[in-house]
This record gives sequence, structure tokens and C-alpha cells, in this order.
Amino acid sequence: MSQSFRRNIFIPSFLKALVLVFLLPANFAAAFTAFKQAVAEAAAKDADIARFYQLNNYTSLWTGGSDLDLVRRQALILALSRVENHSLPASRYQLDQLIEQMASANTARDFGFIDVTMTKVFLKYARDVSSGLFVPSQLSDGIQREVTRLDRAKILNDFSVSFEPQRFINDLPPQSPEYTRLMKEKLRLEYVMKNNAWGPIVPLSKLEPGDSGERTVILRNRLIAMGFMSRSATATYDRSVEKAVQNFQITHGLQADGVAGKGTIEEINKSPEARLKSVMVAMERERWFSRANKGREVIVNLTDFTAKIFDDGKMTFRTRSVVGKNQNNRRSPEFSDIMEHMIINPTWNVPRSIATKEYLPMMKKNPNAVSYLRLIDSNGRTISRENLDFSQYDTRNFPFDMKQAPGNRNALGLVKFMFPNKHNIYLHDTPAKKLFKREVRAYSHGCIRLHQPFDFAYTLLEPQEEEPKKFFTEKLNTRRETKVDLNRKIPVHIIYRTAFTEAKGPVQYRRDIYGRDATIWKALVNEGVVLQAHQG
Repeated sequence: MSQSFRRNIFIPSFLKALVLVFLLPANFAAAFTAFKQAVAEAAAKDADIARFYQLNNYTSLWTGGSDLDLVRRQALILALSRVENHSLPASRYQLDQLIEQMASANTARDFGFIDVTMTKVFLKYARDVSSGLFVPSQLSDGIQREVTRLDRAKILNDFSVSFEPQRFINDLPPQSPEYTRLMKEKLRLEYVMKNNAWGPIVPLSKLEPGDSGERTVILRNRLIAMGFMSRSATATYDRSVEKAVQNFQITHGLQADGVAGKGTIEEINKSPEARLKSVMVAMERERWFSRANKGREVIVNLTDFTAKIFDDGKMTFRTRSVVGKNQNNRRSPEFSDIMEHMIINPTWNVPRSIATKEYLPMMKKNPNAVSYLRLIDSNGRTISRENLDFSQYDTRNFPFDMKQAPGNRNALGLVKFMFPNKHNIYLHDTPAKKLFKREVRAYSHGCIRLHQPFDFAYTLLEPQEEEPKKFFTEKLNTRRETKVDLNRKIPVHIIYRTAFTEAKGPVQYRRDIYGRDATIWKALVNEGVVLQAHQG
């Protein structure tokens, strides 16, 4: 590559040659024919690109001599030079090879091939940065996220008629506040990596208020370096250290008791590289995630064990949740759907997998096991257990449905919130309240249990009932199963983020409870994504 091209990447030397080829009258027809033939050849195996050039009479999109072609080149090359800011692999777009090809071009035919190459790279980058590198369900069957992909023909046409190519390309990544804050955190962590800014790790033994000595100083210094504590010379685990530990615990989803036990110290000792991986995975996940950020939405973050209601992007309600246990067929899936109604005093229709795999073995040992569950035959009749020989049944031939009547002991509690979906997942109450006191709350068969289901219901009913609490209580007191439709259907997003942001305060981090982020990170690395330190 020539030194002049290196110095001015956006006005390469080949541009003059291209202008001459197209402006010399004697050569114009031959040059255009050569360009057109090269474009047709290069685009032949891509129907969208071939159709685009055909409809535009094979004119250049990138390599012409117009100011607009020049600005398009500038915008694309600048974007490709910064792909790692978006946690995308630079090797995927082969910018160096593209620049070499541009620098060595001499003929109209060369420019035709380059034009199509740039179009292909543009479409690849546009797709990747707007909606991610992967089809989520191909990485994990627990990620049932339906990703909205750009229409290739439409984006080519829209870009070709845009008079602001730079703005067009800048608008391709997610425009959500979440994505912007994750990018900012990525740069911060890269700086920490470069400068080893968090210092030594803390020895892995319990520290608590009143302790003093070298280990307390190491803990203090790391908390200061991580931004959870102001500068201090204390060598004692005093109130300032205790408060800093509590703030760290809150930010990392830990029990905020102010004691630096083993679990807390393990999280404090997590490297900036580990946190950066979470952020980079979260950026890929955000590219998969189509959220309105307006109107009312329910968001359940599985790793955070919470369910939240947002109105116009602002959180208006939050409650703890219990999610699926980390076992096959119990892990809660990630997907989005629409909440349509709630059922007060619900009947529990036991899923067949639970009935045959959990309860049938119990009934084989003791026919009266789980006696609170009714057996229902194919005609809808309740069947007595007295004369049944459960030993003759297995998971394939068990002929009954199992149901639990409404009541305080019902597995679904006293209310469930329905967003009909193929996964048979919903939000509901539970009689097992003690689980909400635990730090890690992965115990269910997949559905989401809510700590404050009544308050959740009142909030959902506010737009349609003058006295939502009174309305709900009246339905509850009938002790009859009652369906209540929601006048406003509400999007529900079940997500999985080990790194996520809030409008104010530090970035939040959570444990990878199902190992899904590790799977995504491995896939990113296989595509060429790398961790890199940043000087700042």
C-alpha cells in the first residue's frame, strides 16, 4: 500500500484514475461496459445485490467520482475501522484487504468488482451491528428470541437514496440507552485492563465489620479502585468499608449484609476481563432484542431474579422472582410475548411432564401421595384412586390429567398472569414464600414465581379500574376461578443479562446461572471477537 494512501485513507489515489476513466469521452462507453460486466459477474450469486444493481442501471454505489460516492466510502470505512467498539470481530469484514484492493485498482473492471465487494461488506456489517451475529436458538434451545432482521433490498435502496450516508450508518446499531451505556462500560473496562486499575485480589477468607490488618487494606483498596468507596487511609473494616461492601453487593445481586463472605469476595475478585465478557455478550443480546421503550412493558431478567414493569422506559414496579431450576427441562426460556389476561383463584393443570415424571413414581409407592391433586379422565370426570393400580402406568400410557383446585395451597398461588405461548410459561403467585429470601432463586419448573403478585396485579389493573385493589380483592374473595382481561395488552420480555445498566448508578452484574453467556462468548470468540485493552 502506498504511503499517500496510508496518510489519506478516505481520498485514495485510485479515485483520480476512476474519474479519468469515466470522464474521458473516448473511453466512456468501453469503461462503463467493463464496469457493468464486472458488477454483473460479482453480484451474480447474490439475488438481492444483483437486483439492486440491475434496477439502478449498474451505476456505482461506492467507487464513482461524485461527492456522494466519496462520503459513502468514508462512512463505511470509518464504521469498519471501529467494529470492535461494537464487540464485533474486525477479521470478519477484512478491511485491510479491502483497502489493498482499492489502492491497487487501475481499470473500470477493477472498480466494478470493488463496488460489489463494498456492497457485500456493507450488508454484512449492517446486519451484524443491527441484529447480531447469530441466530440465538442455534446457540441454545433456551434462547427462543425472534430476531428482526433488516430487509437487504430495502436497506440497499434506502442507503442509495440517502444524502447523509454517515448518519445512516451511525443509526444501524441499536439506538437504545442500554446499548449506549454498555458501549461506555466496555471502554471503561478496557482501560481498567490496560492499567491493571483494580489492583491485587482479596484473599479468599471472610472479612466483617471490626476486622483490621493487611487483608482489610487490600479489600479497601480494591473497593476504592472499583469506584465503590472514596479514598481512605483506614486499615479497619469500619462503617465506610461496610457501606462500600453493601453497595458492591447491591450492584452484583448479592445479599446486602455488608459482610465480605466467600461469595462476595469471589465477586469482588472477578477480573475486568470477566466483566468485559459479560458486557460484550450483553451487547450481542441487545442487538437481538426488539423493545419499544415506550408504553407499558414487563421485563423479567432471569439472572437478576426480578420482574419489573416499565412505563415509557421508566421502571414503575419491581418484585423479586423465582425462576427455573438449573436442570434440563426446567430452565426458564428467553422469549417475548403479549400478556392478555390474569386468572384469579387459578386451577393448576399439572403439566404432563411433571405428572408422569414426578408424581406418578410417588403414587406407585403410595396411591394417596399428593392427594390434593385430582385425577381427571378423558371425559372430564374425577376418578377415585381406590381401585387404581398405578404400577401399570408409565410416562407414555398414563391416562389421566391432574388438577389442583383453587386455594391457598395451590402451586400457582392465588393469581397467575397469562401471555399464551408455546413454552407454557407464565408469571404466578406461590405458597412457597420462603424461597424469596434466598440470594439465588432458581427453583421452579420454568415458570416465573412473583414475590408480590397482588401488588403486581394492582399495577396492571390501574389503567382500567378506578380502585384496582378493591376490584382484585372482590374477585379473590369469591374463591372462584375468574379470568380478568387486560384492556391494554402488555409486551412481556423474558431476558437473560449478566450485565445490564440502569439510568443512574454503576453497571449491574449477575452470575451466569444457566451458563448461556459462556456459550455465547465461545461463539463470539469462534467468530474472531477478542478482548482488547484500551489506553484511554
